[in-house]
Amino acid sequence: MPAPVRDIIASPTTSQVQVSLEPAFSAFHSLLMLAQAQKISGLGDWISKTAASMSEEEQHRHQLVIIGYHFAAIPNQSWPSFPAYLDHLESLSPVAIRDKLLDAYSDLPCVEDAGGMTIDRDAALGSVDNYLDFLRQRFTPEHVDDVLESEAYALVIDPPAMKRLIVSHLREMWDMYLEVEWQRIVPMLLDAVAAFEQVDYREMNRIETVEFITGHQVTHEHWTSMIEEAEQIVFVPSVHVGPYMGKFMCGETLGIMFRARLPEGTHYYAPDLSRAEILVLLNALADDTRLSILQVVAEEGEMRSQEIMREL
Repeated sequence: MPAPVRDIIASPTTSQVQVSLEPAFSAFHSLLMLAQAQKISGLGDWISKTAASMSEEEQHRHQLVIIGYHFAAIPNQSWPSFPAYLDHLESLSPVAIRDKLLDAYSDLPCVEDAGGMTIDRDAALGSVDNYLDFLRQRFTPEHVDDVLESEAYALVIDPPAMKRLIVSHLREMWDMYLEVEWQRIVPMLLDAVAAFEQVDYREMNRIETVEFITGHQVTHEHWTSMIEEAEQIVFVPSVHVGPYMGKFMCGETLGIMFRARLPEGTHYYAPDLSRAEILVLLNALADDTRLSILQVVAEEGEMRSQEIMREL
């Protein structure tokens, strides 16, 4: 089994805030954004063009693997490359991969309005209805696609087939779509890492650091609690996340995906990254919802995000 270059959880002597390339997490998050291409706008040309080039069968298989088997497929530690992670995944037993999925579900707290007796992981494998109830007790309704999860269940109870599907699909997506794109964007990602590593964060608290690096205001209580409770935060730049930010958890470490860019006030020279940032902003401004936001702000003046949401 290939050994990871380093565990994502750094030693206690290192800074509790790091900016890192994290190739395996970054590549997987790009595939996650690809799975959301029909639901989220402003993600960038590679996402939209790749989604448009995929056949219906490929798109469906991608949804099944990235959404239906998300916690089985996502990395759970740092790897030097996405292929190295796939080699590791292929070395695991099918049951270990299936258990990784079920363990992640089992660790989630039940939602407040979950009715009936709580179904554990063993009972969830008993029938497709049990499996769907198991998910509904841990996710809000909009996050459970009954049709997709019913199809996922058919392989959850057949771990060798589930492993073959996950590994073969991720390798195919890397070979056919993502490898060339990764080679194109990695210099820009390294520029973003190097530029943000030059910033002195000692005078910032955690929330201020997150807002500075991501360019987003942290107002949601869920995000605030995660940021404050994490043992360490690792910031990972992405050119595919668009004007959004994403997250992943690795033990007590919170990973935050942010738009690859140069920090405010930097003197770091990275023309390709600057051009990529301009394209992201133009794509975001072309979105109908964001144009509506601009119109509201132009008419009403400066507004808080919650005020804009109420207005729209």
